[in-house]
Amino acid sequence: MGSSSIHGAICLLFLLAAVAEAQWHVWNVKKYGAKGDGQSDISQAMMSAWKEACASPSPAAVVIPPGNYMAGPVKFIGPCKAPMMVQVQGVVKAPADPNKFKQDGWVVFQYVDHLTVSGGGTFDGQGTTTWSKYSCGRTGKCPVLPINLRFDFVTNSVIRDIHSLNSKSFHVNVMGCKNVTFQHLTITAPENSPNTDGIHMGRATGINITDVKIGTGDDCISIGPGSRSVTINKVTCGPGHGISVGSLGRYQNEEDVVGINVRNCTLTNTMNGVRIKTWPASPNGFASDMHFDNIIMNKVSNPILIDQEYCPWNQCKQQVPSRVKISQVSFRNIRGTSATQLAVKLVCSKGMPCQNVEVGNINLQYIGKEGPVTSHCANVKPILTGKQIPAIV
Repeated sequence: MGSSSIHGAICLLFLLAAVAEAQWHVWNVKKYGAKGDGQSDISQAMMSAWKEACASPSPAAVVIPPGNYMAGPVKFIGPCKAPMMVQVQGVVKAPADPNKFKQDGWVVFQYVDHLTVSGGGTFDGQGTTTWSKYSCGRTGKCPVLPINLRFDFVTNSVIRDIHSLNSKSFHVNVMGCKNVTFQHLTITAPENSPNTDGIHMGRATGINITDVKIGTGDDCISIGPGSRSVTINKVTCGPGHGISVGSLGRYQNEEDVVGINVRNCTLTNTMNGVRIKTWPASPNGFASDMHFDNIIMNKVSNPILIDQEYCPWNQCKQQVPSRVKISQVSFRNIRGTSATQLAVKLVCSKGMPCQNVEVGNINLQYIGKEGPVTSHCANVKPILTGKQIPAIV
């Protein structure tokens, strides 16, 4: 291709990009009275901009430009007439006082199709003063605290290039959503912050999480009942409690979990690695087709874990077996270091043993001095392939 042809091709690409950009009609919250002074509440400005943009027949973008903003509870509700974008370029802070919230969401998106949330900005939940007031990390009795970002019944959407900081509760909650991608997110809270799961999902299908960095006080990612066709790729987790399926079986009529793929992730100094957890004395349930591949563990406690006797706070009947059936599970190519001697623990239900659990190519070294790295299996006969360190017994 000659230089003139290359130049023409480049010009065409810029022209196409300009046309695509021109298709988005912009609603800047400053035109609705928002002030980036770090003190003025911009909730009404955000919702006014959303209301008008949502009614636009053309793709519309609500823009929060650089600056420091305060915002009380905000709900962005669809359906909208065209694809929607919320571009956060500044820092938006929640009220520090949890009493300002009557529900469990700070910034909530509901019933929106083709949504994009991006911009490189930060949602700061200001949870620091809240965490010390509650003992839910020890008792499990947590008050209703606001989640930084709630996505309820959102479809065909992308959430990318944003930062969730110091949420009072979960950082991101995904409920009833379909075909949603989370990419290039940074989620941050201290290791001792209670109940601050990075991304939690339930009754959601086609969720993709990729290139995400999570350090928090609870599960980096938790996959609840009704989750299907979930892909988690290139996630960096730590501190936190690891990447978890569950807990499952706590409530009646929970939906099944099917099709979970976790791969190419790195966990550092986490309480758990990759785990599946169900409650004892549970109703009937089903969790299958769950695969964990190419995972690096750095000083991780409980790197590989199936726990069907999960009973935090001792508030359950541990002697009654779980009725959640676990099958078609694989742990492959998992390597690194364990902070506990027991690196592989597969404890399935004595009333409903796990089936078709593969453990392949495991190389986990114990960093302590109490003895060699070990494993423990109960109510499961794992299919073993490749190297096994520790030996699976």
